[in-house]
Amino acid sequence: MKICITSQGNDLEAQVDPRFGRCQYFVIVETDTNETDVLGNPNKDGMGGVGVQSGQFMSEKQVKVVLTGNVGPNAFQTLQAGGIEVITGISGKVKEVVEKYTKGEFKSDQGPSVDSHFGTK
Repeated sequence: MKICITSQGNDLEAQVDPRFGRCQYFVIVETDTNETDVLGNPNKDGMGGVGVQSGQFMSEKQVKVVLTGNVGPNAFQTLQAGGIEVITGISGKVKEVVEKYTKGEFKSDQGPSVDSHFGTK
């Protein structure tokens, strides 16, 4: 299963980025094989709608779970519509988050963790 962790850097030692739509990188991990793909966020500098665009990007990449610090209402709705589980309140190193996720230490959210336009420049 593919999971995605928002990241401030381009490797597993980087810290989790607390923003979803405007994160620096998406670290996608295939939990069955530990294959990792690090993608720069093409939406991080967008003028608006970046949460929705990032949510659509996750659907295109066939991600099933997003782990991040926060997610706004529009992004949350887009992710849910794509059948993607959302887990917020995540912090620490990406590598540690992957380990904790595989051990079942996180619970999915039932709604957004912040209001619209949180984390804008």
